[in-house]
Amino acid sequence: MFEILSWGSSYYLLAVLAKPIAEETGWPLTLVAGGQSLGLVVAGLLSPRIGKLIGWHGGRPVLLAGTAALALGLAMLGLSTGPLGFALAWILLGAGMGASLYDAAFATLGRLHGAAARRSITTVTLFGGFASTACWPLSAFLLERVGWRDTCLVYAALHVCLSVPLVLLASPRPPAQPLPEAAPAGPPPLHAGIRLSPGKQTAFRLLTVIVTLGGLISSLISVHLLTLLQAQGISLAAAVTLGMLVGPAQVGARVVEMAFGTHYHPIWTLISATVLVAAGLALLFLGFPLPALALLLYGAGNGIWSIARGTLPLALFGPADFPMLMGRLALPSQFAQAAAPAIGAYMLTTGGAHGTFALLCMVAGANFCAACLLFRTGVTERADLAA
Repeated sequence: MFEILSWGSSYYLLAVLAKPIAEETGWPLTLVAGGQSLGLVVAGLLSPRIGKLIGWHGGRPVLLAGTAALALGLAMLGLSTGPLGFALAWILLGAGMGASLYDAAFATLGRLHGAAARRSITTVTLFGGFASTACWPLSAFLLERVGWRDTCLVYAALHVCLSVPLVLLASPRPPAQPLPEAAPAGPPPLHAGIRLSPGKQTAFRLLTVIVTLGGLISSLISVHLLTLLQAQGISLAAAVTLGMLVGPAQVGARVVEMAFGTHYHPIWTLISATVLVAAGLALLFLGFPLPALALLLYGAGNGIWSIARGTLPLALFGPADFPMLMGRLALPSQFAQAAAPAIGAYMLTTGGAHGTFALLCMVAGANFCAACLLFRTGVTERADLAA
């Protein structure tokens, strides 16, 4: 429930509210939509520090701070009267996203459960997949009855009344983090480095590329999917119906991963995700006569990719450095997600749907190759399969 509300009131908020905000305020739609990009940049900049804080103090204080930032940002958004106030609200929302969405949640679970966190991470992504399904209708319902400003204020109140108690109840205090023998008393400074062997450094660099490219694809599709489908001659009503297949496909694939994931290494989850995403995008690029199948493949791949993004670093690098590594992985990924809408808009303008799908296929192919290279490093053979 916490992740559903956090995602629905931040990342997915403008999908429903962007046009009404632009119409009421007279601001350009690009300025309104740019608020989310600003928030994602802020989230990315803060992610390494957030990961370190979770590593040394546990997730509870960080998740509470993230909830407070989301609530305050939403309240400021609802009360904003000019672009400056709107931008400041999204800076707060960005801080809240960095401290409450998947990366922070995964780091918290890894800190609490160690190598046994894989199932918990899968469960979080399973329910998180319902964020748009639950919050888009709620946002539309509130928008029709109270307007976009009060919709933001209602979400702020929900964070105070629901999210804060959920964090307090569901996030116990973790055991104290042991310090290195030579370290002085007290936690190390936040800029302390993470020591990885040369092989694991290579694996981490490859994983950074994979997470970044995956975030670029996911963000671009989430913003421009309906436009891309319509540019291929599909009506708006049909495009909306087809787009609705992605969510159930994500959840269905996550159910399968939850049922069978403990029997194989998370690298196979990642490779399967990159194959499914690439296959779905290739079918859309080729104009396959059954776009529903293409979107089901893409949705399934994107669904388990979110799981692999949390479980694979845990399996490769172990629980000790997991929160800090998740923070580092999130930095370039958030930047890519922030840039993706603008990249997609440029490609649609210059190359149309065909050119945009061609670019997405190339990125997805590169991601599959990077996943194969990660497997070839041999690091996965030495990782804990039970992670």
